Amino acid sequence: MQAHPGVERGLLPGLGVWAVVALAVALLDGHWGLDSLALLLVLGSALAALWLPGWLAAVASVVAVLLFNWHLVPPRGSLQVALQPHLLLLATMLLVNLVVAALVLRQRRLVAEAATLAARERRLREWADRLRDAEDPTACTGALREALEQALPTAASPRPPAVLLRLPGEPPRHDGEIGADQADGLALAAREARALGPGTGRHDDQPDLYLPLRGRQGAWGAAVVPGVGTDGEPHDAALRAHVQALCDALGEALQRDAGARLAREAESRAQAQALQNTLLAAVAHDHRTPLATIVGAASSLRDQGERLDAAARRRLAAGIVDEAERLAELTTRTLQLARLGALGGDALQCDWQSAEELVAAALARARRRPGGERVVARTEPGLPLVWADATRLSQLLDNLVDNALVHGAGAVEIEARRVGPEWLLAVADRGAGVPLAERGRLFEPFRRGDGAAASGATGGAGGSGLGLALVRAIVQAHGGTLAWRERRHGGSRIECRLPLREPPPLPPEAAG
Repeated sequence: MQAHPGVERGLLPGLGVWAVVALAVALLDGHWGLDSLALLLVLGSALAALWLPGWLAAVASVVAVLLFNWHLVPPRGSLQVALQPHLLLLATMLLVNLVVAALVLRQRRLVAEAATLAARERRLREWADRLRDAEDPTACTGALREALEQALPTAASPRPPAVLLRLPGEPPRHDGEIGADQADGLALAAREARALGPGTGRHDDQPDLYLPLRGRQGAWGAAVVPGVGTDGEPHDAALRAHVQALCDALGEALQRDAGARLAREAESRAQAQALQNTLLAAVAHDHRTPLATIVGAASSLRDQGERLDAAARRRLAAGIVDEAERLAELTTRTLQLARLGALGGDALQCDWQSAEELVAAALARARRRPGGERVVARTEPGLPLVWADATRLSQLLDNLVDNALVHGAGAVEIEARRVGPEWLLAVADRGAGVPLAERGRLFEPFRRGDGAAASGATGGAGGSGLGLALVRAIVQAHGGTLAWRERRHGGSRIECRLPLREPPPLPPEAAG
């Protein structure tokens, strides 16, 4: 039988101590008294017990006392004891040696248990940290199998552990090889959220240990350690609690992930419902004024058209056209905002676009508007292609430029440049800026300006209040960020930061 490495490391020092003690006793025989030599022997027994296994230290102590009696206690050369005090001395030596060996053995066992507990605590802490940093706890089943194998290093398992996951609305997932009986055991442990197998008090005759992945609301699966029924360690309650804690940590992580996913879904539904309610309220409110104007003008033309002169009829007709166009704009933007809010990036039709062409087209459209001569543009040379929806970005630029022309003053600047892994698209003006109380709600739907602040309505104080809200929805759908900044010498600057992607390589014929 192969000796344990720890026994081999402690055997030589322990035997060396006994050899030194034996030599010292032989040299000091005749110079020291019998009681002093006995104390030297007790000291050697205590030192040797620090290295020797407990049973070997006890045997060595008994043998040492017998040899001490044979060689040193009168009559020498026999195990007989002539004097009663010598008999008491031998009995005391033997008892002290055995007590010291037992105490050292107990202390050594306590140290080993403390090291085991420290290793288990470290393993649990590392496992908890790994689960906390994991983006998807369901992908940690392989790591759980490794942790179980490390926790049961001496288990005579013919196969590595296996894990079963039972997630709501999904078919069961298995990680590892399992048989038909093991599948039933995993299902039972997961269904009842209780361990079964050796030492658990439930189906102790089974050769495999089944551990549920328990969360706060039941088990999210189970793990099996095959073939531990003939091994002593899995019956240890502390070890079973440790491996169960490893499984429960994954169960808690799955519980938290499911809760976070449900919270995100609930928040998304709440936001969609809030947007829908806001849109419905806005449609009911903002459609009323243009419709009333159209109905009033049309009624006047119908009932009094013959009594009105040509100029009055033209004014009424122009009012109908203006209000109808405003109503059409409001309806279009409301539908666009609703579609972007419900679908996000799925509502985009992205392709590789040239930032210079997008800015140039926006500048050309702005020059055709009243006050368009105030609009200027600056683009950084050599901007890479951007992955974006050209129609939405054109709409974004038009809304920002219209907003700046209506509420701003001085030159309106369009800027496009690269900032690290993003490209910056900004529109700035020299107006009065935005009041402090309005800055937090600048990009909310149906927030209209007061005539001096760029609060998001295009088309003046009578605008729809959807301009900047639609800009924010377009930016978010592209995965970017939107921010308003105050300019140093007065005015507003709205910055859109959109992520850059690596453009695809040109085909050989295009590159040539």
